[in-house]
Amino acid sequence: MDSREFSVEVMRKEIISAVLPVQEQWLAQSNLDLLLPPEDVGVFFCYKKPTGSSFGSMVGLLKKAMAQVLVSYYAFAGEFVQNSVGELVLLCNNRGVDFLEAFADVELQHINLYNPDESIQGKLLPEKKEGVLSAQVTELKCGGVVVACTFDHRVADAYSANMFLVSWAEIAQSKPRLSVLPSFQRSLLSPRFPTCYDSSLNDMYVPISALPPPPQLANSASNDPIISRIYYAKADQLSSLQSLASSNGRKKTKLEAFSALLWKTIASGEDASGKISKIGIVVDGRSRLGEGDDEKAKIMGAYFGNVLSIPFSEKRSGELKERPLSWAADAIHECLEKAATKEHFQGLIDWVEAHRPEPALAKIYVGNGKEDDGPAVVVSSGQQFPVAKVDFGWGKPAFGSYHFPWDGEAGYVMPMPSPRGNGDWIVYMHILKGQLELIEIQAAHLLRPLTCDYLNI
Repeated sequence: MDSREFSVEVMRKEIISAVLPVQEQWLAQSNLDLLLPPEDVGVFFCYKKPTGSSFGSMVGLLKKAMAQVLVSYYAFAGEFVQNSVGELVLLCNNRGVDFLEAFADVELQHINLYNPDESIQGKLLPEKKEGVLSAQVTELKCGGVVVACTFDHRVADAYSANMFLVSWAEIAQSKPRLSVLPSFQRSLLSPRFPTCYDSSLNDMYVPISALPPPPQLANSASNDPIISRIYYAKADQLSSLQSLASSNGRKKTKLEAFSALLWKTIASGEDASGKISKIGIVVDGRSRLGEGDDEKAKIMGAYFGNVLSIPFSEKRSGELKERPLSWAADAIHECLEKAATKEHFQGLIDWVEAHRPEPALAKIYVGNGKEDDGPAVVVSSGQQFPVAKVDFGWGKPAFGSYHFPWDGEAGYVMPMPSPRGNGDWIVYMHILKGQLELIEIQAAHLLRPLTCDYLNI
């Protein structure tokens, strides 16, 4: 793809509020919301030039649908305030969503999607300055369109954002009813009394006051910065990797196999020698918390908020380099088995309750501050990313992806389904430049830089 610079001009900015009067209300953060740091998450969709629709008509449709969808997703039209003990509470006051209209002096086929730091961040993706959600629709020189949103992670996880995006598109298409109506029933994530949790959660999460001092890095940020890249992986290569990672009759998932390869690769760097290397896998707790209760399971399937845990496994980098892929995959599988349970999530809710009002974070997010603290990466499965469903009435996206340049010390990786719908993956990575260089050498057979040829644009 052409790596040239291009300019973006914001033509108009306004605030879109819910179309119906909304009674002001407070929405408490659940205990699982309280584990999230103040990070913003971006998501964007690229569309080829539509036939029969002007940019003005598309913008009008998006704004009208936004005003309607905010009636159900009123949390995205609110803003944060602090309560008497210093915890954040969402004030649902229909403050609205900042909505930008822009023009980019570039054609879709010349956008360097492989390098979203250059082409997406600060250009096609809006910066969220107020409220909890911002949106931007950008017309391209070729007539194509990019629709993007930035939202506060403390309000919603990717599952919740996906529900919102699909609902926004369904309203734009004038569908008679939404396929999912969001639930904000915080009592579904209530702690038990008395609280009860396994001590292993103390190894996964840490109160802010117990955080180690920031590490004194030998390399400056300029020598090894954290950067973002987007790749694609072919379905047949993923299947081969899955077979390679499976052993002793224990079939691994593609995500486990991919994560094992990623873990081994980042552990192979010279700087990682003798260090402890960690990999975390984001687990969604909705189906787990709903186990054994059909009614609760149905509501949890529509629950809006954060229902996440980040279990992680740690091994010596030298051992990861020497052992086979199946060994690393086994370690990841065992880690996931312990966390993908109802008791784990209920225990995590109780753990947060026992430490309130002091905030806490996942340990893999911040490291442990010890000398043997080595490379770490978090993998979040984006296989439910509804790229094919975000059709506002002028066709399915030619491409879509999350963009999440978080501030954690661990890298962040999200595999998503390819818009081609053929079993391929799109893989977003936000990790150290040195680690990316290793990946592009050692995993070049699997991860290939995203190109316009692959996307057929």
